[in-house]
Amino acid sequence: MARGRFITIDGIEGSGKSTQVALLADALRARGGEVTVTREPGGTPAGELIRAIFLDPGISLEAAAELLLVLADRAQHVREKLQVALRAGQVVISDRYCDSTVAYQGYGRGLDLKLIHELNRFVSAGVTPDLTILLDCPPEIALARIKTRATSAARAADRFEREQIDFHQRVREGFRAIAQDEPSRVVLLDSSREPAAISADILRLVIERVGL
Repeated sequence: MARGRFITIDGIEGSGKSTQVALLADALRARGGEVTVTREPGGTPAGELIRAIFLDPGISLEAAAELLLVLADRAQHVREKLQVALRAGQVVISDRYCDSTVAYQGYGRGLDLKLIHELNRFVSAGVTPDLTILLDCPPEIALARIKTRATSAARAADRFEREQIDFHQRVREGFRAIAQDEPSRVVLLDSSREPAAISADILRLVIERVGL
């Protein structure tokens, strides 16, 4: 049985993750790949319920509660979906994974990084991405995109989209630190460019580094 491949795409709010996940999945399917697309929080029935609480700005959550919710989601996601798809030899593309917890709850909320790394290792059960693409852009650009998107979709901003720019800057710094610490796994891409240019870079990286 062919070994599956696990690719994650991450970044701050408004960095273009969801768009690039969809474009990469389409490109790999066009090349004959069997692809599973998923997300965190979410990706499972339990995860989608957790996601609704996690993102709802009307529900007050302490930073520790945020952390534990997203870890519970990941524990379910890994065992119910990721391990199953990878054992079946599929290419799994996830919109967010462990790096988001480090960046958001660690750098953004100020929780203990060592504790977060230990908990991530526990709930991920050894499921580590073959490649992580971090989409990097200034928070000013990302927040402007969020505002435009929310207006066009007539929807309210979620818990993290409502945060002040200094929070998003801390999260960005967290992602950049991850990329610096783990260059063999993580690639930082400028996502202030046109989506087609970013998509071409991502596909090239996947072919070169993951062997698809």
